[in-house]
Amino acid sequence: MFDVVTAVIGRDLKLAMRRQADIVSALFFFVIVVSLFPLGIGPEPDLLRKLAPGVLWVAALLATMLSLPRMFADDHRDGTLEQLVLSPYPLPLIGAGKILAHWLTTGLPLSLIAPLLGLQFGLGADELVVLMASLMLGTPVLSMIGAIGAALTLGVRGGSILMALLVLPLYIPVLIFGAGAVEQVMASIDYSANLSLLGAGLLMGALSAPFAVAAALRISLD
Repeated sequence: MFDVVTAVIGRDLKLAMRRQADIVSALFFFVIVVSLFPLGIGPEPDLLRKLAPGVLWVAALLATMLSLPRMFADDHRDGTLEQLVLSPYPLPLIGAGKILAHWLTTGLPLSLIAPLLGLQFGLGADELVVLMASLMLGTPVLSMIGAIGAALTLGVRGGSILMALLVLPLYIPVLIFGAGAVEQVMASIDYSANLSLLGAGLLMGALSAPFAVAAALRISLD
């Protein structure tokens, strides 16, 4: 079963490398949105530092959403998705591979580049470490929730807008806990509870999201 997941991840990563513009566009959007805030707000260090957690997390959330419609759409368009559903391999494992591939091409690069962007907001070393840790825990949850939304709206006219309406309310707890962890370390408050909640969400998502994606795909393809 592990071979199924690795095969799906390898296939999606190869396809992503052939369409590097999709990966670069999400990163470019993230960088541009985060960089525009200091220009628009002004060079007030205390204000920039206070806004940094929310700005970085909201930008990462929106950048993650940009690539969600492509998670299943290309495979659905060329008939590959139907073959995967009809294959003898468990569909939840295929869904898990899709989610992991999406995170590796979107969430992981965003998590790695976020500390560099945090420097322009005046964040300290401890705050940058917590920011990166919160994104590493939170962005997989965003990919899991987004995969369910992308599967439910597959092939629907205006699916991107409908998907956004479905997943954005579910993204709010991840946003609150992720940005809250950075705000707490800035205020010299114990931030472990927020990271623990993100970790719990990641564990719950890892156990349930693949099955939810499989059910959503079957509904969309029926």
